[in-house]
Amino acid sequence: MNHVVTLLGDPQRALLTSSHVESLRAALLLAGIEPGDPDWLAEGIACDLPFAMAGDLPEALEARLRRALGDAPLDLAVQPQAGRRKSLLVADLESTIIQQEMLDELGELVGKRAEIAEVTERSMRGELNFEAALKQRVALLAGISDAQLIDTAGRMTLMRGAATLVATLREQGVYCALVSGGFTCFAEPIAERLGFHLARANRLQSARGRLTGTVASPILGRDAKRAILLELCEKLQITPAGAAAIGDGANDLAMLQAAGLGVAFRGKPLVRRQAPFRLDHADLTGLLFLQGYRAADLVDA
Repeated sequence: MNHVVTLLGDPQRALLTSSHVESLRAALLLAGIEPGDPDWLAEGIACDLPFAMAGDLPEALEARLRRALGDAPLDLAVQPQAGRRKSLLVADLESTIIQQEMLDELGELVGKRAEIAEVTERSMRGELNFEAALKQRVALLAGISDAQLIDTAGRMTLMRGAATLVATLREQGVYCALVSGGFTCFAEPIAERLGFHLARANRLQSARGRLTGTVASPILGRDAKRAILLELCEKLQITPAGAAAIGDGANDLAMLQAAGLGVAFRGKPLVRRQAPFRLDHADLTGLLFLQGYRAADLVDA
């Protein structure tokens, strides 16, 4: 069996049943593909269904399998078995590893949250140039104190599964990098807290203890995220096929498309359409199940 379809859902709800798996088996059989036996990675949460196929996967296969699930709140991914486990993780920060968009949180301090949030949303949907949109929003933050930045950073909350994701991969010897189009004052504390090997982000400029409303150059945006992924692959002496990447916004898309396992996590519509894989229902441990890890492999953190 040289391919596998993984079916997974929200661990807190554990809605995945054998009937869902049987629906996929039936859809594969209708496509002329003989599936193997189901392999439950986590009861009620994740299951692999292996199958054999010569040549490339048909583009329509995933759509056929999704239709077989109807409106069940489940994710699925179809991929080759070979090289499924990755040696590198590159993760976005905001709305991925943490729940917040921190520029929006800073906007609250200057009474500009709604204005900044609108620009953030349009940028993440790919409607605005990321670098220009970042400069526009940062300009509104002039005057925020360094103490307020520290206080705001203390209110960050992790996305469900984030700590387990990083702890499990680190135990398996995977290099973990946090790469954000946001700011070092937020990325670095989260990286230290979770155990990422590397954190890269933009740096807000300040003078006399207050933000100047500018961001240091060069700005880390869409192209930079992809470049960092490729740089780390070279450092680790692996190909991009050996990397996993996860993010939600348009500035993550080039990175997701370059990685062997590029996953849109609760992604914006453009990202969900164009990313190779997506997780709409599972938490971040779904990225582990997509690589074939089992519930027993997961490290509590």
